[in-house]
Amino acid sequence: MKDPIVPMPQVAPPAVATAGTGASSLPVPASTAMQWLRTMHLVREFEVRCMQSYQEKKIGGFCHVYIGQEAVAVGCVAAMQPQDPIVTAYRDHGHALARGMSSRACMAEMFGRAGGCAKGKGGSMHMFDRPNNLFGGHGIVGAQTPLGAGLAFATKYEDEVILGGKSRRVSLSFLGDGAVNQGAFYEAQNLAGLLDLPVIFIIENNGYSMGTAIHRGTTMSHDICIKGRAHGLREATIDGMDVLSVYRDMKALADWCREHSRPAIVDMKCYRFKGHSMSDPRKYRTREEEAHHESNDPIITLERRLTNAGVLDEARLASMLKEVREEVRDAVAHANASEPTSASELYRDVFVEPWGRYTGSSLPDYMGGATNACTFRATDGKEGLV
Repeated sequence: MKDPIVPMPQVAPPAVATAGTGASSLPVPASTAMQWLRTMHLVREFEVRCMQSYQEKKIGGFCHVYIGQEAVAVGCVAAMQPQDPIVTAYRDHGHALARGMSSRACMAEMFGRAGGCAKGKGGSMHMFDRPNNLFGGHGIVGAQTPLGAGLAFATKYEDEVILGGKSRRVSLSFLGDGAVNQGAFYEAQNLAGLLDLPVIFIIENNGYSMGTAIHRGTTMSHDICIKGRAHGLREATIDGMDVLSVYRDMKALADWCREHSRPAIVDMKCYRFKGHSMSDPRKYRTREEEAHHESNDPIITLERRLTNAGVLDEARLASMLKEVREEVRDAVAHANASEPTSASELYRDVFVEPWGRYTGSSLPDYMGGATNACTFRATDGKEGLV
């Protein structure tokens, strides 16, 4: 017997414009909403070209695209402040682009080239952007959740103990719904609750843990926030298919966490339009189910609302799409032209003290490429996360 179509998320409708109401009824300035639309299109186009490049064998290893979930990364990043740390799992290209990483640095990393954000040594699953406080995608399921709690501890300690002020930053720790069954996730929540850490655990609940439907592998899957309720975390269920809803609800939650220096958990209802990875034939779900969810495409939803508000027309959309495609084509050309990562890089960025044959560390090209002195301290000897 076939599984039933996974139901669409049941959440409160967003306060957004309806036909003929004008741009003034949008919950954010029209220019902001247009920028979010552009970023969502950038992520979508970037991922489409990643799929193409993977099939052309220019991208190796695993490749997990973010198509369908663009509203989550864009809305969450928009709700935060630039100094807020972010850590995520291995489906991380969308988060990197939404956070401000250049498409060139991101695509070069996909290609495993020296011009990538991690000098080609991380690839698809390990986007890292120190200037934008993106502390990496992580390939071990759930391993980033203790890091998210640790980042929140570090910011709180720096703000309150070292600087003698008030905790003023909130960390985001993204995870998939499959990761909620990892022990490290519960340890991270327990510590966050005990230590009053300002971290938000965002479960990108796309309904599947790889190829297993969430109700088959996770208890209380209909009320997944209960996983954090036991640890005293504040909770929210958010429609991740609508960027305006994501921004509105995440902004309110982040503001509360920032004010009270307390943790939270989010059940972010979304759906990935493609497979778990490029090697996934998606035989565990029907094409009817996929079509059902694709009719709720977050990009088309925002386009429709901006059109109804009188902000977007066909000419402006065509111009935006042309600009985005040119940017991504440039990123692919840059990645192709970037030098392959040299074998000597195997001995860099392993240990930062010059023991044995390890040679210390250096910045990636997009940050200037300068060689730093070997030290246990952060870049250029500076401490902290500022």
